[in-house]
Amino acid sequence: MKVCVIGTGYVGLTTGACLAFIGHDVTCVDLDGAKVELLRMGRSPIYEPHLEELLALAASRLTFTTDYAQGVSGAEVVFVAVQTPSQPDGSPDLRYVQAAAEGIGRVIDGFTVVVNKSTVPIGSGNWVEAILRESFQQHHGRRPDGDFAVASNPEFLREGSAIYDSLYPDRVVVGSDNPRSLETLNRLYRPVLDQSFTPPTFLNRPEGVGAVPLISTDLASAELIKYAANAFLALKISYINEIGQLANKVGADIIQVARGTGLDSRIGPRFLEPGVGWGGSCFGKDTAALVATAADYNLPMPIVEAARQVNRRQRDLVVENLLAELRILKGRRIGLLGLAFKPNTDDLRDAPTLDIARRLIEHGARVRLHDPVAMHRCRREQPDLAPFLCDTFEEVFSDSDTVVLLTAWSQYLELDWSKYAGLMGTPIVLDGRHVLDPNRMAAAGYRYLSLA
Repeated sequence: MKVCVIGTGYVGLTTGACLAFIGHDVTCVDLDGAKVELLRMGRSPIYEPHLEELLALAASRLTFTTDYAQGVSGAEVVFVAVQTPSQPDGSPDLRYVQAAAEGIGRVIDGFTVVVNKSTVPIGSGNWVEAILRESFQQHHGRRPDGDFAVASNPEFLREGSAIYDSLYPDRVVVGSDNPRSLETLNRLYRPVLDQSFTPPTFLNRPEGVGAVPLISTDLASAELIKYAANAFLALKISYINEIGQLANKVGADIIQVARGTGLDSRIGPRFLEPGVGWGGSCFGKDTAALVATAADYNLPMPIVEAARQVNRRQRDLVVENLLAELRILKGRRIGLLGLAFKPNTDDLRDAPTLDIARRLIEHGARVRLHDPVAMHRCRREQPDLAPFLCDTFEEVFSDSDTVVLLTAWSQYLELDWSKYAGLMGTPIVLDGRHVLDPNRMAAAGYRYLSLA
């Protein structure tokens, strides 16, 4: 099938590359000419494991352009995968979705399924359809008559494992009020649903993976599924963090509590990971949007609101733990390991480390920041923190009073910690992710603290 993807961020680029890999002809449209040129050279503008390898494998079926007409004309399916950042009231900023819909409406050629891949509020499908209709009529001089249909196809990708999640998903959700669009998307995803494609050598099909469920719904239900899923995962993380605070008070081991709780098949272990809390582009934005949508109907969402409050509290706890240990932060040298909001990505959106670093700086601390992948991006996107970036571990540890682990990169877990203890003023490590072995840290010469 001929497919177009508008937007080459984490979702759009991964979606386009995976669809091309399984056999479709895909054109990715982005208005950033520099990004398009980079992609034409086979280089990814974002860090995602195996993405450049996949781009190379699918190169013969992938085209990158800044021209809407080149991408949309003749396409059976057009994905809208543009950013929807939060506004001050928590509602998503839909200007990029609107611009994409207007651009698509101008150049639609034949029946096209226009798919909202971006996370958008419930009811946005109807709104996008109205924009498409107006744009089509203005530029084609007639009313559309079966020229397009709008669908919702929410993504459930985890940055750092986005290709895996695209090729071997738990489920595929498509929502539309038009049967023809549902049939088109069924055909589009058939190789994934049947798992009939040959896996890439670098990402074998997991044992036991069989047919992938296809959930076909109306537009509004598909839109709400995305928000409901992300809010539930955010709840699990905030819940175990709240239990972690109680565990600290009563002398319990939160790691054992999480394990004993997660082995209940009704609950499951995933996302019961205590620590500094969630960040990234999804959980914060989507829970805020869910609360804002509910407010439009005068409906309070106290459980979701509580999850957001607990998550914000975890960032404060890092500073409070350091105050309790060091007493005075002014002039203290504190190393922060990890900038990206999670391992295996360079995404800094709503990353806990950025908030924590700025709060420590406000307290007068001399922070030192390190990340194995996200340093260049931090220099570009967070210039106020650029003076605090350190290229080597020696710079982070030298004369530091405490080092705080905030992102569980494998490079930190496998670090020869004993090599750097002697460089520190006071060898203290605060484990903000509960991933370091306390006994190993003690043997390496550190006073080990976990987030509480």
